[in-house]
Amino acid sequence: MSFWFFILGGIYIGALAFATLGARKDNKSEEDFALAGSDLGVVLGCLTVAATLYSTFTLMGMPDFFRTHGVGAWIFIAVSDAIFAFVILWFGFYLRQKAQRHSFRGIAGLMSDCYKSKWAGYIYLVGVFIFLIPYVAIQLRGIAIFLNAAFPEFLPVWGWASLMVMVMLIYSELGGLKAIIYADAIQGVILLTVTLIIAFGCIQYFGGIGEMFAEVEKSNDALLSVPGPKGLFTTQFLLASLIAIIMVPVTQPQVTVRIAIMRDLGAMKRMAAMLGVFAIILLLAVIPIGMYGAVRYPDMSVANFLAQVLIHDQTPLVAAAIAVGLIAAAISTSDSQIFAFGNEFRSVLKADNDKSVQYMRYVIVVFALTALVVAIQATDQLVLLARVSFAGTSLLAPLVITGVMKETPPPKIIFFATVAGLGFFLLSLVGYAPSSIFGLRTDLALFIAIGLSAILASVLADRTANKKTATAA
Repeated sequence: MSFWFFILGGIYIGALAFATLGARKDNKSEEDFALAGSDLGVVLGCLTVAATLYSTFTLMGMPDFFRTHGVGAWIFIAVSDAIFAFVILWFGFYLRQKAQRHSFRGIAGLMSDCYKSKWAGYIYLVGVFIFLIPYVAIQLRGIAIFLNAAFPEFLPVWGWASLMVMVMLIYSELGGLKAIIYADAIQGVILLTVTLIIAFGCIQYFGGIGEMFAEVEKSNDALLSVPGPKGLFTTQFLLASLIAIIMVPVTQPQVTVRIAIMRDLGAMKRMAAMLGVFAIILLLAVIPIGMYGAVRYPDMSVANFLAQVLIHDQTPLVAAAIAVGLIAAAISTSDSQIFAFGNEFRSVLKADNDKSVQYMRYVIVVFALTALVVAIQATDQLVLLARVSFAGTSLLAPLVITGVMKETPPPKIIFFATVAGLGFFLLSLVGYAPSSIFGLRTDLALFIAIGLSAILASVLADRTANKKTATAA
């Protein structure tokens, strides 16, 4: 494995260096560095969004999630991601219209312009900072625990995570968004390929798909139904998770910015359709890996299970490809999110381009180091950490959707509703607020409350404006 690891790793580093040099050559301005020239094509668009979403989380989080909680994870992820593609089409249409009328630099800056208040941008920025940290952290921790299990004598978990952050920061500062997009394309192809290879091997072990589920039923039949052996997949959990996931194109800047910089509306539509197909194929392939673990390694720790199924049960060449692919996934996905936050910070500044990009670079370092600390302290429940991140950012959706959809500045009361919702959700996560409100999960109840507040405030504001217009006439 070591031989193939260094061969494939060298090829990947060479491709990465080539992509970075090409991107630096194309970066003729600070806007090119931050927004990749706003000329993203269909294939690159699909691969970069897919790589941003489906990375370390997919190959290291989802197999263990299926192994532990069963096939209900398919509803949790795959059905939600299919709807996700339609949200890109709907929201992307209005976002691109609004972005064309403003000097688009990021969602935070766009919110400041739409609401005619810097506070809208600041609220979005703070919410993204708080809730993207866990998602970046799971990329770092996921690959760190994997590499520690595969090479236990080389570096501890914190050492691997620190090394990843150092590589990420160097790469982000050199290449800009275009280099990250090129790296995403490489990572997306690697991820899909190795996942399909592992899935095929797992199905072969059982002798077929039907035989696989028969063995799972013998091992633990609760894995084949909801709410699953641990009772996780309740109706409210699945509904709240659906909302959290399908709001990602609205609220998470690493995805939203990519939608805004697609070459044209037609390219965005084709990208969304291609992304939906990519997601279904990839996540279908994860099921056999989780079922394989449920039968063969039901009581093994997360780190040992991943090392076993991804390394020890594979041929040396495949194991090496998986290791390189996971490293590529962690780097490209974390880079995308860290860079996106830096760009959002830049978008709310009134400084000139040179100074704003300089500040952006400083913020990227702070964000990366914060994520590193969280990664070292985090648990191994990668999927649930990701869900917390999605749920937190989804509370920003009413603020963003209202800003994009309304032609006039929306009412400022939406600020207060959003801040109150974010604060209450944070308190619920640390145990200082209830985990349910009137029988609903806290995240679901808060999303409904903030959404209704935004709708009601907008309707009342429109009626008041119409009355003033009628009176003046």
